[in-house]
Amino acid sequence: MTYNTKWAVQWLQDFSERVIQNKQLLSDLDQAIGDGDHGINMARGLTELQKTLVEKEPASVKDTFKTAGMTILSKVGGASGPLYGSAFLAMSKAIDTDTLTETQLIEALEAGLAGIEHRGKSHAGEKTMIDVWEPVIHALRQDELTSDVIEAALQKTKDLKATKGRAAYLGDRSIGHLDPGAYSSALLFQALLAQEEVN
Repeated sequence: MTYNTKWAVQWLQDFSERVIQNKQLLSDLDQAIGDGDHGINMARGLTELQKTLVEKEPASVKDTFKTAGMTILSKVGGASGPLYGSAFLAMSKAIDTDTLTETQLIEALEAGLAGIEHRGKSHAGEKTMIDVWEPVIHALRQDELTSDVIEAALQKTKDLKATKGRAAYLGDRSIGHLDPGAYSSALLFQALLAQEEVN
C-alpha cells in the first residue's frame, strides 16, 4: 500500500485517541518509576494535536509529521515531549515525496528512532521507548510486524533496569515495572497496525 496524507492524519488521530483513553494507566505506570505524569502530559498534548490536525489540514505526509512534532514539542511536558517531538520532526525531515512506499515509511521511522536516540542520549536496553521502537522497526523490515510483536517488545521492558531518566534513580527497583514511554510507543505502533488493516 502507499502511505498518503489521509493515512498519516488517521494514524496520528488514532494514536492520540489510544493515549487519551489510557491516560490513567500511563500515569500509573509512571507513578511507579517516574514523575507520575506521563499519561496526563501526553493526553494534554495529543488532544491539542487532534485539534491542530483538523484545523491545519496538513498538505502532505511530511507536513503532517512536522505538525505533530511541533505540536508535541510545545504542548507535551516532561521528557516525553522532546522525545516524541524529535521523533516526528526527524521523520518529517526524512521524507521528500508526497506519498510513501513501505520502504520509505520504514526509513522515516528509522530517522525517528535516531532522533529519539540523539535527543535522549540513549539506546536499546535502557528501559525506554527505544525498546519498543527498535524491535518494531526490525519487524517491519522483515514484514513481520504483528500486535504480538509490539506487545512482546513492551513486556520485555519489565525485566530491564532503567539507566536513563527519572527511573534510573531507582536502580534495581525499576526492574519489574513496564516503562511508560515504551507503553505509549506500543500504542503508537498498535495504531499503525490498525491503519494497515483498515486500508
